[in-house]
Amino acid sequence: MNFDLTDEQREFRHVVHTFMEKEVKPLARHTDESHEFNWTAVRKMGPLGLLGLQIPEQYGGAELDSISTTIATEELAWACGSTSLAISAHNCLGMGPILDFGTEAQKQRWLPHLATGKGRLGCLSLTEPGAGSDLRNVKTTAVLDGDEWVINGNKMWATNASIADTIIVLCRTEKEEGTRALSHIIVPTDTPGVIIGAPERKMGLNGSPTHAVTFDNARVPAENLLGERGKGLAQTLTTLTKGRISIGSLALGLAQAAYDAALKYAHERETFGTPIGNHQAVAFMLADMETEITASRHMLYWAAWLKDQGRPYAKAAGMAKLYATDMSERACRNAIQIHGGFGYSSEFEVERMYRDTRLMSIGEGTSEILRMVIGRHIMAGTE
Repeated sequence: MNFDLTDEQREFRHVVHTFMEKEVKPLARHTDESHEFNWTAVRKMGPLGLLGLQIPEQYGGAELDSISTTIATEELAWACGSTSLAISAHNCLGMGPILDFGTEAQKQRWLPHLATGKGRLGCLSLTEPGAGSDLRNVKTTAVLDGDEWVINGNKMWATNASIADTIIVLCRTEKEEGTRALSHIIVPTDTPGVIIGAPERKMGLNGSPTHAVTFDNARVPAENLLGERGKGLAQTLTTLTKGRISIGSLALGLAQAAYDAALKYAHERETFGTPIGNHQAVAFMLADMETEITASRHMLYWAAWLKDQGRPYAKAAGMAKLYATDMSERACRNAIQIHGGFGYSSEFEVERMYRDTRLMSIGEGTSEILRMVIGRHIMAGTE
């Protein structure tokens, strides 16, 4: 077994880390406090391939493997959780379904625009006031009227909605109940009848805009149906499985940033005549942080490797996301503890990291749902 990154992956990590250190990390505090999306840095990400990580080159993307994509997401989150969430959602949720389920015409129309940075970002809208984890309860309807879909309903927690050119909407296209009643439809955000609400007031990730979206007789061409009619739920579950690696990587990056800050402080801060890192209580927290960060990274890379090998990876992705997101919350908590009273102040960045990482065990499958998913795989003997 070879656990080494390839030369290309190591070089890619170096390039991305250098970019994040220069263009994203210095603005992370401002991004959080001002609630402003960091378009300045994002516009520079297109030439690096960060806006089309796994999109084939023929559509303007970087066509990277899943481990490199995991590395990019981790480095993004190390620099800024808000920016990382927006770019992760754009890559995995906003473009992933088009790449996986779209027609050639849809790929040609939408992907080059989204992957190169010439336009804005992509968005996937699933959640509704009465349909969170229970996506079968989606009420937003899409009715075929001639050669157009007429969409009505209310969505919430749509990441990127106000900074996106397209929203992939999970709609009820059949009157009957069941798993084959839902479909994906691509909706341009400038479509009449698409009403994007004010940004949600959130605990963290304030530079990543999240919105309620209302569809009031919004009409789009019938050709905007994405994938097979009635397969929207299955397509969503496939997309969320991939997204779990992404969210786990985001949590990993936040944990690494918190650890880096805590280690630096443990060297600088002195009590009782010695740096606090020399005290057993602090040293134990640092030891736990690095151990769990390393374990999370191996789990995420393993899931990404399985995906690239074309092997089943749903259980591995679920376990990696579950462990990494719970780990990140512990790491960020301990980073605050090591900083003492200063850690509770917004003057130090570990406070922001703790707020940012709290979402990770909720989005893309809550930790509770993931335990159910993993348990089902275990009982069925599947991967």
